[in-house]
Amino acid sequence: QSGARINISEGTCPERIVTITGPTDAIFKAFSMIALKFEEDINASMTNSTVTSKPPVTLRLVVPASQCGSLIGKGGSKIKEIRESTGAQVQVAGDMLPNSTERAVTISGTPDAIIQCVKQICVVMLESPPKGATIPYRPKPASAPIIFAGGQAFAIQGQYAIPHPDLTKLHQLAMQHPPFTPLGQTTPGFPGLDATTPTSSHELTIPNDLIGCIIGRQGSKINEIRQMSGAQIKIANATEGSAERQVTITGSPANISLAQYLINAR
Repeated sequence: QSGARINISEGTCPERIVTITGPTDAIFKAFSMIALKFEEDINASMTNSTVTSKPPVTLRLVVPASQCGSLIGKGGSKIKEIRESTGAQVQVAGDMLPNSTERAVTISGTPDAIIQCVKQICVVMLESPPKGATIPYRPKPASAPIIFAGGQAFAIQGQYAIPHPDLTKLHQLAMQHPPFTPLGQTTPGFPGLDATTPTSSHELTIPNDLIGCIIGRQGSKINEIRQMSGAQIKIANATEGSAERQVTITGSPANISLAQYLINAR
């Protein structure tokens, strides 16, 4: 319907790259259809949920790093202009994507704001073509470590723990059949998952200058880590003369390992 060429990368990865090629108007048409599709998904997932505020539609664009400078503009002027004129949130990642010379640009907002935003990004990209060779980002297959916590399976992707519905289903099936004994274990069931699992505590020390990035703005990051891992996390108050803070993680072994992983990733 849009007249654009659309290519989707191989399907064995948790992430796939969608490449849209064509004249700008065909690209906007395709992007607007994608943004509306995403919004449909959000609406559908909200029908049975208790969430009251509607999350924005979010797209991650993959942009050659050599074009990101023009997109940000002098002292951030261009990106500020795009944000203000479209009402979309735009963030350019500081680091390049693994094994590539491309960066992720995350845009979020209403489908309308996103379409306007993509329009302006396309204009910038046409005005300042990439310099030198671009090594494209290719997502890796899901040989990512898998962690089970709170009855769910998570694939670890860089700094994120991504819920893995297929593995979760398998895992829940396995939980319904107690004779299934993992290697090296005498008791049936997965370690760290059922309610009877013993809880334990684990202590970490974290340098004062890094504690902020783990707590996040008004505790947003630490709360996210608590929710995702299902572990209790206590951060001790700073003691005078010490350059470190004590962090205590309590929960099942699986909860603790996921919390530790997420803290290290931060």
